[in-house]
Amino acid sequence: MPTCGLPIRLIRNAMPYRLTAPFTALLLATALFGCGEQDKDALVAKARQYRANGELRAATIEFKNVLQAHPDDGETRFLLGQTYNETGEALTAEKEIRRAINLGYPEEAALGELGKALLLQGEYQKALDQTAKAAKPGPALSCVRADALRALGKASEAQALYESVLQAQPGFPAALIGMGRLAQTAGDMAAASQFASQAQQADPRNTDALLFMADLQRSQKQYDEAMATLDRILQIAPEHRSAHIEKAYILIPQAKFEAAQKELDTAVLSGPSGMMIAYTQALLDFTQGKDAAALESLQKVLRAAPEHPPSMLMAGAINLNMGALSQAEYYLRSYLRTNPGNLYARKLLTSVLLKAGQAPDAMAVLEPAMNTSGQDAEVLALAGETFMQARDFNKAGELFSKAASIAPNVTGLRTALGLSKLGQGNNEAALADLQEAARREPANAQVGIALTTTLLSLKRYDQAWAAVQELDRAQPKNPVIHNLKGMVLAARKDLDGARAAFDQALVLQPSYFAAAANLSRLETELKNPAAAKKHLQDFLARNKGNVDAMTALAALAARNRDLAEATRWLEKAQADNPDAVAPGIRLVNHYLMMRETQKAEALAQALHGKNPDNPDLLDMLGKAHTANGDLPLAVEAYKKLAIAMPRSPQVHMQIAALYLKMNNVGAAEDHLKAALGMQPDFPAAQLAQAEIYVKRGSYDLALMISDQLQKNYPKASGGYQLRGDILMARKKPEQALPAFEKAMQITPASELLIKIANALRVSGKTADGAARIDQWLKQHPDDVRVQLYKGETLLADKQYKAAADYLQGLVQRYPGNITAYNNLAWAYQQAGDARAVAAAEQAYKLAPQHPVVMDTMGWVLVEQGQATKGLPILQKASAAAPEARDIRFHLAQALAKTGDKAAARKELETVLSGEKQFAQADEARALLKQVQ
Repeated sequence: MPTCGLPIRLIRNAMPYRLTAPFTALLLATALFGCGEQDKDALVAKARQYRANGELRAATIEFKNVLQAHPDDGETRFLLGQTYNETGEALTAEKEIRRAINLGYPEEAALGELGKALLLQGEYQKALDQTAKAAKPGPALSCVRADALRALGKASEAQALYESVLQAQPGFPAALIGMGRLAQTAGDMAAASQFASQAQQADPRNTDALLFMADLQRSQKQYDEAMATLDRILQIAPEHRSAHIEKAYILIPQAKFEAAQKELDTAVLSGPSGMMIAYTQALLDFTQGKDAAALESLQKVLRAAPEHPPSMLMAGAINLNMGALSQAEYYLRSYLRTNPGNLYARKLLTSVLLKAGQAPDAMAVLEPAMNTSGQDAEVLALAGETFMQARDFNKAGELFSKAASIAPNVTGLRTALGLSKLGQGNNEAALADLQEAARREPANAQVGIALTTTLLSLKRYDQAWAAVQELDRAQPKNPVIHNLKGMVLAARKDLDGARAAFDQALVLQPSYFAAAANLSRLETELKNPAAAKKHLQDFLARNKGNVDAMTALAALAARNRDLAEATRWLEKAQADNPDAVAPGIRLVNHYLMMRETQKAEALAQALHGKNPDNPDLLDMLGKAHTANGDLPLAVEAYKKLAIAMPRSPQVHMQIAALYLKMNNVGAAEDHLKAALGMQPDFPAAQLAQAEIYVKRGSYDLALMISDQLQKNYPKASGGYQLRGDILMARKKPEQALPAFEKAMQITPASELLIKIANALRVSGKTADGAARIDQWLKQHPDDVRVQLYKGETLLADKQYKAAADYLQGLVQRYPGNITAYNNLAWAYQQAGDARAVAAAEQAYKLAPQHPVVMDTMGWVLVEQGQATKGLPILQKASAAAPEARDIRFHLAQALAKTGDKAAARKELETVLSGEKQFAQADEARALLKQVQ
């Protein structure tokens, strides 16, 4: 049978046929005691006859019988691989064909079947590469190569190859099928049908030609004719698995799901369930809205054939539906790399990026479609959404208006146009469009919800109430409408009515979390935390293992400052859903916030092991490694993320930041260039580049970046702040002050105030700096960062008693503030106050893994005569922050006090070997002399 012209979108079975143990034993005995050369030839002939009759399972068994006794028979192994190709078991086919070649079967004769096996796995480039070695490719192999070229989008090259085959051998079915598929792709269905008819005339029993004809009939919605064509295939080859799968393809768009499932079940009976069946099962589940089941089937396919384009496309769509945006982006970008002209994939990826808030990337993805499909209403609507997100409401309005003129009956476009006008501030025109959309389709929940939420945002509560009542009359059993009704009633201060509406939503759909969340939120706003918690617990009792409920309970606990309970809920959510990514990521984030960095790293590694390509997990793994000081591992994680998200300048920015921490300035600069190459106006990368220039002493280059930022973003403070930082690095605080003041005028912020106060102090105007701080705190009495800075200045000025009194007030106001307790311990210690140990212990209890806190705890113990107790804490602190020379100096002093002079000497030598100045260098040198 010809080997090419097959429908590339289909993928075939990956698992070998498995026999029951007794039957296998019987076959083995037969092979060992009764299969000589004559018997072997008879068995092979019998297997060939089975194949000719379409009895592929029987043929497989006979070929395997021969190989039990003659495992090194290359020809039989090749025939087995060929049969596996026909049953669709492509991975097993590839394995057997490669073994046949290794056993001496002529490679040139085997390349056609090898290429076919690779095509069935979606390995198009690999098929092309590995069949290139044939010196004189025959028509079958040439068709395999043409199929690969066609699948890679190289239509003209594929056509030339098909035509050369037909010139050499007119009527060769595989070449005619290939030409037909090219015509089908070009939209010339008449030509495609003609090629299909010619292929059938050339070989009436050619099942590939019949499959192609059925595919053409299906694409033109000639479903009855397509089913009849597939029945002809099953008459020729009763075990033809692809015919049953094609029948499922025909039944799925007709919503005949039970019949489609029956066809798939029949396909399974013809052999072990593999890739082709798994993909079609995924399509069936996806069409029915069973996203989780569909994704499970797709993962089987992608494990066997990671680059299979249809599976990547569907995986992108499913992950978008499930809110896994990074995964959706990964699959869709991978798909578009080999199928750049697929408009559906481009629309999906644009939707993903818009949901992720990446409007510039979304526009870049959509731009080719705008150039080629500028009259497509969906493309125009997506472009409108990108401009909406970029807050260019005028341009968005133009695009939505154009889309609405192309598709005037699509109510959603009228809704989008209204929302764009709302963004322009044209509220009345916006409402007119939304009301017109609602008038056209009063039962359309999406339109009614958009109108109601818009009225709510405009605080037109009476109109919102009228709109939601219309929705309620049209869809009285829709829980979403009752939830919205509750929101409107809450806005109108009818709290009893709001509770009743939320309760009704839950009666209609007990698993509808949004209503339970709103009930909890209502009680939280009324300062009834117990009632808020009970609503969530009741929901969880009805919906065991619900991740949203447990996450909300964790958030509620955190809001009430019960971090231990928050941890318990997040751990339970992850434990109850160990394979789900989102709860794991939340728990890793929580551990990092709690500074339980080792737990965070261990969990991130475990989750990454199960989901090695998940971008969110790679990001989280990088953060966990960074928090633990494992910077090389963090770089490795982010480099993998850069492969998964090749157009993300933020990822390269993150890698650059890590390299800067590692003092690998050259590598950092390479990644900053990559980030700026993707997004030239990326301020964070420009600021980091300026930081590199400052480190090198290239202050003029850094100032050029500052000037550029000020020019490009005159209403942003970043460029001015950068100028101040550069001038401070040049020890010119008087010149830095105007830049900081300008930044402060644009963006009044604590950090800028601190920079101003610090510049004043360095200029010798300590009193002016202190006055600015006091003035700010009068206006912002709850600004913790500035209060902590004031305490730090008192410590720096060696006003230890005043610092201790001030910080004591802070820990009373903010009992969970680690920095306040740490600095209080330091102030007590310097003032000779015995309370230093208690304050250090409190800080250590709050952050046992923080190197600065560990340093304070250990050093206080050493100075109070408990060097043996303080030493291990200082060792942990130094291990966590090996670059911190002040911590290493404290460790050296502790080692010297405990009598370990050799270790103390080693630490001191490390401390004094750095290029940067060390404030306590003289003390370190004196101690080094003592321990020599």
